[in-house]
Amino acid sequence: MANDDCCATQLIDGDGEFNVAGLDNFIRTVNLASCGLSYAVVAIMGPQSSGKSTLMNHLFHTSFREMDAFRGRSQTTKGIWIAKCVGIEPSTIAMDLEGTDGRERGEDDTAFEKQSALFALAISDIVLINMWCHDIGREQAANKPLLKTVFQVMMRLFSPRKTTLLFVIRDKTKTPLENLEPILREDIQKIWDGVRKPQAHLHTPLSEFFNVEVTALSSYEDKEDKFKEEVAQLRQRFFHSIAPGGLAGDRRGVVPASAFSISAQQIWKVIRENKDLDLPAHKVMVATVRCEEIANEKLNRLRSDKGWLELEEAIELGPVRGFGEKLSSIIDACLSQYDEEAIFFDEAVRNAKRKQLESKALDLVYPAYTTLLGHIRSKALDDFKTKLEQSLNNGEGFASSVRTWTQSTMLQFDKASADAAVRQANWGASKVRDKLHRDIDSHTSSMRSTKLSEITANFEKKLAKALTEPVESLFEAGGKDTWLSIRELLKRETEIAVSEFSASVAGFELDEETVERMQQSLRDYARKVVENKARDEAGKILIRMKDRFSTVFNHDNDSLPRVWTGKEDVRAITRDARSASLKLLSDMAAIRLDEKPDRIESALHSSLIDKTSAATSSQYLTREASVDPLASSTWEEVSPEDVLITPVQCKALWRQFQGETEYTVTQAISAQEAYKRSNNWLPPPWAIMAMVILGFNEFMLLLKNPLYLMFIFVAYLLGKAIWVQMDIAGEFRHGTLPGLLSISSKFLPTFMNLIKRLAEEAQGNQTPQESQGSASQTQIFRNQVHKPDSVSTSISNVSSVGLSVDDNEYSTTNLSQRRRTNAPEAEFS
Repeated sequence: MANDDCCATQLIDGDGEFNVAGLDNFIRTVNLASCGLSYAVVAIMGPQSSGKSTLMNHLFHTSFREMDAFRGRSQTTKGIWIAKCVGIEPSTIAMDLEGTDGRERGEDDTAFEKQSALFALAISDIVLINMWCHDIGREQAANKPLLKTVFQVMMRLFSPRKTTLLFVIRDKTKTPLENLEPILREDIQKIWDGVRKPQAHLHTPLSEFFNVEVTALSSYEDKEDKFKEEVAQLRQRFFHSIAPGGLAGDRRGVVPASAFSISAQQIWKVIRENKDLDLPAHKVMVATVRCEEIANEKLNRLRSDKGWLELEEAIELGPVRGFGEKLSSIIDACLSQYDEEAIFFDEAVRNAKRKQLESKALDLVYPAYTTLLGHIRSKALDDFKTKLEQSLNNGEGFASSVRTWTQSTMLQFDKASADAAVRQANWGASKVRDKLHRDIDSHTSSMRSTKLSEITANFEKKLAKALTEPVESLFEAGGKDTWLSIRELLKRETEIAVSEFSASVAGFELDEETVERMQQSLRDYARKVVENKARDEAGKILIRMKDRFSTVFNHDNDSLPRVWTGKEDVRAITRDARSASLKLLSDMAAIRLDEKPDRIESALHSSLIDKTSAATSSQYLTREASVDPLASSTWEEVSPEDVLITPVQCKALWRQFQGETEYTVTQAISAQEAYKRSNNWLPPPWAIMAMVILGFNEFMLLLKNPLYLMFIFVAYLLGKAIWVQMDIAGEFRHGTLPGLLSISSKFLPTFMNLIKRLAEEAQGNQTPQESQGSASQTQIFRNQVHKPDSVSTSISNVSSVGLSVDDNEYSTTNLSQRRRTNAPEAEFS
């Protein structure tokens, strides 16, 4: 009847060594771990060679080793063996203990008997007590030491569960069981009463610890068929033994099947150490160990879960929609698997380990959650930047756009973070949300500063453009109220710029103090532009003064080039030109943007213009030198910051200016004298008087002879014609020598041309061809006449260049005079 499916395994050997590997293999082979609490353990104990293994093999179809009766009676089972009961539901484990009272261990070696008995009582639901029928009622029966051992070790089980003791009476006689059972129960009670008990259980009845059941079997050797029939009937009692009312009805101390190995190992360890066995504490310990194992197993399975790994990989690339729900489902599955396997363990321990598992699982996935929040924050911040830039490009106000998109971005973040929330965790996204808000504020502040800087730079550029050239033009013009005009220009352009600037920054909704500060900065910049331009112009003041002197000196009131005819007052013109130049110097001496009065112009005029004209005595010069107002490095009533040219520098510039303009004045005076000489062609008055006195006789002769008068009149007409044709006055305008050279070269051609024309007029009837020929000859003659004129012009040009090496305006004036002189000649020819 033995069956290999029972997987008989030695659990504890004869030396008390626990077979951990064998038990684990047994549990794995019979798939005990999947039974949960739906299993039972049946142990059998009794005297050696009493047929325990035989009974177990027939009762549960196991394959425990049996004694060979033909070889004599000896110890067959050593230690403790276990096997699966074949065909019994629910799953039942049979445990065959080493027989007691064996000669192999001796009379005094009862330690293993007690240890194995305690072990069987601790882990078994049903304990079969195998006893001989003829021992019932006997004082020295073989089963009494066994019962004493059972009851004694029962006292060592702290708060034990109620165990079923099934007394199996072997080799029953004709005495009915009904008569044997009371006698057996009486013997059992006597043994219980005789056992020493702790004070707490001194009066505790046997029924509090055991359910006592009695059955009887026929002799296996004499009535084998009857024995097997009775065993088959007894076997039926083990079906559904853990159900209410079954043989193993008390399940208070049972541990889940998955923890059976751990529980058995720990119980045997405590028993071997001869310690009291606290089964409730042991149950908690087993639950702790096993629940922790289950939790670790589920955590490791979570780490390698395909769904979690895919989700973790996706998180590294960017936000994942539905992250919270997916992760919650994965964690729920992990916890559900834990609950399924740990459901039969101590509730407090199970819940505590479940919380630990949940905490570790959340710790495992928390980095992914924080990474997701980081992606959400980054995406929200990028969206905020993009939308804000678009709004600003569309012309919307900065502050209103920031408010709108900040609110929208935070709502977007809240929605995304809610989608990422894990049900099992109470993680909050407040820190990341605050970080996002700080990032938005930081970007807003940076962008506000950038935009305001761009606007400010734009208006500063406009101001610089609006002020630089006009200010330069005003300084160059050197009008009467230069600084007044500059102040009005500065005020006008600044107010326009400030007004437009205020309108431009209105959308930023800045506080009034900030706006005023920025407006003042813009005003200061405009003032700085003017001041810098003034300093630049101050560095070019000498050039400006020379240009102004040249302009005023070489041009009349109508801005026409001045012709030095000798009638001009060079001294007065020079004074006016120097006064105009000095006006430029006084304008550039200091910055006058604050409308404060000063005496710079009067000090310069009195020291540089009036002193020169009034210095007539050495006494005056000595007194003036001692109180020179320009012998200072500052101007009165002018702050040092506004000084452009110090008085000492003004004096040095004026000396340099005078030295560089003296040649122009000298050239003008020389031109006047040359003009006078060229236009004074009449003889002196005394010569005219001498000619009248000495030529009186000749005059009277002419009056007496009219032919002389006619001859003189004809000579006058010819001379007049030659005079006009040759422009004698114009030729002598450039000087006597150039005039004589020019006249000498022109006189003969001009005279011949005049005679020829008179001859042609006298003929009066020339042919067209002749007329055309004479016209061409006349033109050739005229060209010949003009060639000497070009020579004369070249000579006069050389003379003019020599007279005005350092004065461009004077050269220009002479060139203009030559052009006007040559114009009548061309018309006349």
